[in-house]
Order: sequence, then C-alpha cells, then structure tokens
Amino acid sequence: MRWTLKPKPNSDKVKQLQDSLQVDEVIASLLVQRGIDTYEAAKTFFRPSLDDLHDPFLIKDMDKAVARIETAFLQNENILVYGDYDVDGTTAVSLVSSYLLNEYPNVATYIPDRYDEGYGISYKGIDFAQDNDCSLIIALDCGIKAIDKVKYASEKDIDFIICDHHIPGDNIPDAVAVLDPKRRDCKYPFKELCGCGVGFKLIQALASKEGKSVEDLVEYLDLVATAIGADIVPMTGENRVLTYFGLQVINEAPRTGFKAIINQVKKETLSVTDVVFIIAPRINAAGRMKHGQYAVNLLTETNFETAIHFAEEIESFNNDRRDADKRITKEALQQIEQQKEQENFTTVVYHETWHKGVIGIVASRLTETYYRPTLVFTKSGDKLAASARSVKGFDVYNALEACSEYLEQFGGHKYAAGLTLKEENYNIFKQAFEKYVASTIENKMLIPEISIDTELYLDTITPRFYRILSQFAPFGPGNMTPVFMSSDLKDTGYGKCVGEDDKHLRVTMTQNNSKLAGIGFGLGSKIDLILNRKPFKAAYSIDENHWNGKVSLQLKLRDLKS
Repeated sequence: MRWTLKPKPNSDKVKQLQDSLQVDEVIASLLVQRGIDTYEAAKTFFRPSLDDLHDPFLIKDMDKAVARIETAFLQNENILVYGDYDVDGTTAVSLVSSYLLNEYPNVATYIPDRYDEGYGISYKGIDFAQDNDCSLIIALDCGIKAIDKVKYASEKDIDFIICDHHIPGDNIPDAVAVLDPKRRDCKYPFKELCGCGVGFKLIQALASKEGKSVEDLVEYLDLVATAIGADIVPMTGENRVLTYFGLQVINEAPRTGFKAIINQVKKETLSVTDVVFIIAPRINAAGRMKHGQYAVNLLTETNFETAIHFAEEIESFNNDRRDADKRITKEALQQIEQQKEQENFTTVVYHETWHKGVIGIVASRLTETYYRPTLVFTKSGDKLAASARSVKGFDVYNALEACSEYLEQFGGHKYAAGLTLKEENYNIFKQAFEKYVASTIENKMLIPEISIDTELYLDTITPRFYRILSQFAPFGPGNMTPVFMSSDLKDTGYGKCVGEDDKHLRVTMTQNNSKLAGIGFGLGSKIDLILNRKPFKAAYSIDENHWNGKVSLQLKLRDLKS
C-alpha cells in the first residue's frame, strides 16, 4: 500500500482555532485540513442544526413541482411514485409515497424489475401508470436522461416530475419539473444530494406550503441517512446534517421496518458504517435477488408483526445474495488467473450465467483484489450487462463515455456505473476500454493508497482525545474517519495471528512509556514485521473495543511497515 501524508495545514490558522476552541493542536489541525478554520465553522460542524438546511425552493423547478402536486390533489388524480431498485431509489420511493399518503389517498408506488426492465424509467412502468389511470409520475433517483420515456408518457397524457441527482446530458427531459442540483442552470447551493435527498427536499417544499417546518419531517430522516450512506455521496454540507439527525432517528425512534431489521441483527447503537453494512445490504438484496418492491413494502409498513415477516423474507434474499456473491467472486478470480488479466490496466470478466443482481458486488471485490478499473459482465436478455467499479482518482464514467460508440446505454458515477452492449461488441469494447484506461490512468492510481491525516504519539490518544474525535462523525467521503500513523513502535511480545486461517493480527504496541492494543483485519501475513521486538510503524484509526462489559480504546490497524 502507498502511504501519503496530507500536507500540514496553515499553522497560524491551527493556532487560532486551537486557542478559540481550547482543544489539542492535533484536533485543530484535523479541522483546518477539512476546511473548518473558524470558531463559527467549528460550531456548525460539531453542532449540526436543521436550521443549516437550505430553502428547497432554491432548487430549479421546485415551485413547478409543488404546484403540479397540489393540482393533482385538487383534481383527485392518481399519482405514481416511481424509483430505482437500489437503496437510494427504494428509500426515496418509501419517503415520498408515505408522506403523500398522509395527505392524500390516491398514491401508488412502482419499482422497475432489475431483470425485465433494467435501470431507470421504463416503458413498462409508464404503461402501468396508464393502466391504473395515473396522470402524474414522480420519478426518484432516475429520469434525468429519460427524454424519450417522458415524451412517450406525455403522448399518453401522463406528466412527469423528475427528482434526480445524476449528471444530466446535453438535453433535459421535457417534464413538468426536473429537480436535479447538478443541472447547469440550477443555483442550489449544495450539489451533492442523493436521490432520496432530492425527494426529501420535495416533501420539505410541500410541507412548507402547509405551514410545517423541517422539524415536522425528522421522522423521515432515517430513510435519508440510509440512502446517503449507501450511495457514497459526500458527507459534507446538508448530507452531514441529514445523516446526523437521521442516525438519531434510527437509534431512538426507527420506523417499523428498520426496527424489524435491527431486531434481527441484535445491535444496539448503529453508526453510518453499520447502516451501510447492516441495513443497506438487506434493502439492496430485495432488488438484487427478487424485486425492489419488497424493500418498499418493508420500509412503509407500520404493523410490527407484518414488518417482521417482511424482514425475514428480505433476510433470506440477503443470504441468497451472499451465496451468489461468494460463488461468482471465486469463479471470476479463477477466470482472471487463467487469463493473466491482472497484467492489464483493467479487469474485465464475463460469464453468461452470473447473477445480474450480484455483479456490482463482485466488481467491488475484484477491484479490492487487483486494484484496477473493473467490469463484470453477464447475459441480460439478448444483450450483455455489466457493473463497473473504479479505483481512487480514476473516473470510470468518463472511460465509458469515451467508449460509448460500442454501448447501448450506460450511466452512473465516477466510481460506480452500469452499462449494456450487444454481444458482438463485447471484444471490441473490451479492447477500447483497456486502451483508454491505459492511456489516461496514472501509475500511482494502481496502488491502493492510505491517506494519513497526521503523525501521532501514542500518549496523545486519551479518552478525552477520542471523545472529541468521535464528534467528527458521521463519517463519509469529504469527512473520512481520521487516519494516523505512529513510528518506532514495538510489540510487547504477545502479538499473534487470530481468526480463521490466521487472517488477522492482534498486537499490543509500545512507544516510550505508552501502550495500546491494536487489531489489523486482513493483516495476519504481516506478523513477521513485529516479531522479536523489531521496530515498525503503523497506519491506523482509533476506535473502542467492547469486551466482557469493558470499554477500552484500540487502534484499528490499516497497514504496517518496517
């Protein structure tokens, strides 16, 4: 792994902040690194407030969206709330539909079938709206490029309100309203909302017209926080505020569906990491293995016994997902070894029987193993479909755009995308993708990087230091968990490998007169670096170890070097 130490921030700013906040120099330095260099900015950071949320009407077309929904209420129209089948889409549909149903009865939901309809707005979904006399579709987490679909709907006298957060193309669909902070002509101050976040701004606007404040909508923030964590959008600005309060809801007054999931996993207090690795995979498993509507049913259910039943169904989908993920990853790794494809700048694999709902997870696993921009293909109808994942710093969406002449469709983000192509174009596309990546990627991007905030002495790590550090949460892109390094460490002599196949490393480190325990998941192979009291250095984050009713600080080791 490549260790990079972040540049030291301006020392004058650090000193001023240290004095005004009365904190350790390291804490002040971490804040300035994150762009928090005044007392007021620090106060906003440490004390998130719902008052920090922006006026939803600053989003272009919000007034049109609200007016159209109000007209639908007045004219007794049927409204269809439509969303993607992933966590962001299903939470957004659950949020908007449940809010509207509190006000108005004629609301239905629709999640497209991942296998039959694919990503985004589908003709089949529009036909469903027509068959059920829906004259308004509110599309969430999709639709920004659905120009032909919106036109098709208008020919059937069905209006569209699009709530999306993906990058628009050259043209915007001719919908009644297109809410997307990434529109070039949208002046909304915060550009990084997820799809569920845009849905929340819509209900915030609707609520304000009814004389309600954002405090009246806090109960919906468990959904928004889950979407923000799962969609890996920046944990800054509004997203951090929404997640902060959403986590409070999840831990103190979760909706019935979340309560049913938490009841299964038996965990008391959930962090963003827990939401991403416990709640989100289960919500996602519905769309991956069966149908996304199962997730919406769970998230909108109010009867606990029924929710328990739905959660058990989803748990079985998640177990199926785990099994498929394990098997396909093994097959993909074997395929790469046979092709010696790891010598390329990309990893591209294909098997016609691989489960389409799992290829995104497999692509992530392969990226972790070989650290290359990765595509995992499977057969989807008469075409091939793939999930793309990338490495830090490399924009895989741009790479797909550069090869788009060979694609039927594609969409996504810098680090994760999806695409379809005709089978006859597979090899030529694969060559073009490899050529583009090889000519544009920097060699250093092919080595995993640990970005280190600053160097620490072990005696700095006190309970008070950790208490302040933990208030930097919730963590995510743009506000990552602080990573430190310490040098000239020695093992006390009791360091050992633990876990299945001795995969992990447990070590107690000393430096001068300070001593701290550490656990390195996946670092068992590095035990030789610490034996016989050889000096070593460690990159790590700090967390708490809960064991036998006792709580102690420990280092969560990221990497070791001699």
